[in-house]
Amino acid sequence: MSITANDPTRKTWLEVPENSDFPIQNIPFGVFLTRDDIITIGTRIGDTAIDLGALHQLGYFEGIPLTDDIFLQDTLNDFISDGKKTWRLVRNRIAEIFDASNDKLRDHEEHRKVVLFGLDEIEMQMPVQVGDYTDFYSSKEHATNVGTMFRDPENALLPNWLHIPVGYHGRSSSIVPSGIPIHRPQGQTKPKDADEPVFGPSKRIDFELEMAFITTDANHLGEPIPIDEAEDYIFGLVLFNDWSARDIQTWEYVPLGPFLAKNFASSVSPWIVTLDALDPFRVESPKPEKKLLPYLQTSGKKSFDIDLEVFIQPENGEETRVSKSNFKYMYWNMSQQLAHHTVNGCPVLSGDMMGSGTISGPTPDSYGSMLELSWKGEKPVKLKDGSTRTFIDDNDTVIMRGHCQKENYRIGFGEVSTKLLPVFEKKK
Repeated sequence: MSITANDPTRKTWLEVPENSDFPIQNIPFGVFLTRDDIITIGTRIGDTAIDLGALHQLGYFEGIPLTDDIFLQDTLNDFISDGKKTWRLVRNRIAEIFDASNDKLRDHEEHRKVVLFGLDEIEMQMPVQVGDYTDFYSSKEHATNVGTMFRDPENALLPNWLHIPVGYHGRSSSIVPSGIPIHRPQGQTKPKDADEPVFGPSKRIDFELEMAFITTDANHLGEPIPIDEAEDYIFGLVLFNDWSARDIQTWEYVPLGPFLAKNFASSVSPWIVTLDALDPFRVESPKPEKKLLPYLQTSGKKSFDIDLEVFIQPENGEETRVSKSNFKYMYWNMSQQLAHHTVNGCPVLSGDMMGSGTISGPTPDSYGSMLELSWKGEKPVKLKDGSTRTFIDDNDTVIMRGHCQKENYRIGFGEVSTKLLPVFEKKK
């Protein structure tokens, strides 16, 4: 089935600002609370949010096999479970409904009133209920930088790194959508000159510039997903800030890896951009430096050219861009990550989230964390207001944005924006 929604010449009767992340060729999926306090599944074109539940009830998806309540839910999990054929049919139909030449909804004022919302009339929610969350470590530049800082620079990568997509199981309960503030965590740390650990607030809170992909129901217990089928089970991508407490991490990560340093919060952008929408922006992944085992060998263009930026905004201040990177730098692509994740028979379900790992590029301005940008705090990063940061201060807001660009149109993710609050104090 062709992806007619991606037609770069298609125009819409809705108003779309210039350089919008959300032209009619995007058609992402999300969940929002309407002005009538109703939660619905929706999409977005320009600065207009579209209630898919209302569209379905009004008969605009006639001929597509959908349950009556598929869009009247508070997560996208059931819709994602319907599979790639359904996702594509729905995106194609939405493109038809809002095509400039289609007057069915455009000229029906009563229908438009219940279907269309301004962005100031909605409140975005978590798009999926995340049952399980895995975080990978798939940027060679990032892994090399970290290995250089904390181990032998001549052997920065551990022996397994060029052979497998390294990952760990994270915590899904602390994943929050853009706009929800988080608190500085507390935990054990061991100061350099101390013999024993101390307890207190983390002094080294860091962002990690990542993207995450969302899966559908993919396999049964014991059944691996072949690498050439992996993309059939990937619904789409979001921007992902995997917050880290570096001083807590340094003390706890041996022998089992990250724990409290990672599970206190991760933040996601609210609109899931489908792989179908990203299809025109495919690029080849970096060439493997070691021969891979057959189950990890891919062909064709399995990565995507997605420009990524990170900004820090002090309280009541102006935002400063501190990093500019790209998703195409990832050494291990999503197909390899999913194939490796399931090669042992691990089942993957609808709404599971897989973080890419920190995305760092080849130059210092493309590093994806403050750990690298400030090189362990030795090189403070200067902001527009003249202040400096080695890590994130209380009441700073970290903003991540991402988009793909071609001459004729742009597909974007919007942003994930999160404010870091001081340590939580229970109200008396």
